[in-house]
Order: sequence, then C-alpha cells, then structure tokens
Amino acid sequence: MAVAISSSVLEPIIHSARLIEYVDELNAIVEQEAARRERFYEEMTDAEKVEFIEGEVVMHSPARRAHLMVRSNIEYLLRTYVSRNGLGEVHGEKCLCVFPRNDYEPDVVFFGKDKVTSLDANTMKFPIPDLVVEVLSESTERRDRGIKFEDFEAHGVGEYWIVDADHAVVEQYVRRGTQFELVMKSNSGHLESKVIAGLRVLVVAFFQDKANREEVDRIADEARSLK
Repeated sequence: MAVAISSSVLEPIIHSARLIEYVDELNAIVEQEAARRERFYEEMTDAEKVEFIEGEVVMHSPARRAHLMVRSNIEYLLRTYVSRNGLGEVHGEKCLCVFPRNDYEPDVVFFGKDKVTSLDANTMKFPIPDLVVEVLSESTERRDRGIKFEDFEAHGVGEYWIVDADHAVVEQYVRRGTQFELVMKSNSGHLESKVIAGLRVLVVAFFQDKANREEVDRIADEARSLK
C-alpha cells in the first residue's frame, strides 16, 4: 500500500546538498532494522507477548486483572457476533499483525472475510486487521496513542478502539479517507461499528460482566431468529 507523505516532511531533505548522504544513512538504518526483525521472527515464542516496534523488541509485562477482564469481554462479544453472522474472524492478543515496519500483537483484532481467505492453519504472521482494539495500560498508552495510532491510520486499519479500563471509557476512531476520525468517546450508550457490519453493542458490556453476558445472549438469540 502506497502511503502519501507530507511534502513538508520531505522538502528540507529534497533540497539539501546532503540528500545522497541522508538517503544512504536511511537505507543503512532500514537494512539494520530488517536484520533485527528477522532475528525477532526466529527467536519469538508463543510463551511471551512481544512486539517489534521501530527496530526494537518490546516485551510486555503481565496485565492487571481489570485489563484482562475488559479485554476478554470485548473479545467474547466480537467473536460471538462475528462467528454467528459469518463475517470473518476475531483473535486475541497473541495474533502477530505485520505492518510495513512494525509487528504488533493487539489486544483484539478483527479480519473480514476477504482477509480470512489468505489465512491457513499454520499462519503466524497475520495481515493488517480491519479493526483493532487496544486496552490501555500505564506501560502501553504512549505507544497505543502514538506510533500504533499513526501506523494503523497510515496503513489501512478501518477502525480503532482505544479502551480505558480504569475509567470505563471507549474511544472509537473510524477511517475517513486517509485519516482517523473520533466518532465516539463514551462510558455509556451504544457503539456502532463501521467495519463489522450490523454490530451495535452496549458500551457498558465491555466493562461489566453481567451486561456482557446479556449482550452475548442477545446476539445469539438474534442470530438464531434469522436462521
């Protein structure tokens, strides 16, 4: 996927007398990163949650209970809806998603049917998801709102949810052209996905187990009624 780069970013380099030197230096950085990335692929195991970001291997600490429960609730809701309606696949945090420069293991991802056709039982490197969910933690918030936001926006993720488990708030970003637009930030009401067709769920179901079970039951009942 070609990515448009602002002319204001490249203009000083293009008109610099040191253009060739800058290009050579950038190529050397890219080559070094590529070598480190190959080692990352060779050494990573399914026992750890690791990502490759800006040329560095990022190891993740164990998550707090609040984070785990919210992440599980969201995955359960999405998987139930997507599976019942035959819309694709939902995966949890051990799904390595490969972007042009970086590799991420988001908390929850959704792949539509078109991307699922490229997967098989042995797939370990997954394509860019159609929807990404990240549950914030103190150690990840800077990246979730920084490099990941930029990467997801630049490389075709259709929808991005940033979830604050401590304050029970979800931010829903939807692609408009080449950029994300914040379409909802709330701790109540319904979230309507623009990527997962027909998905409309109570925000509180992300954060409260009873509401989560009730939403899952509703989804299952609606799917049965359509058969």
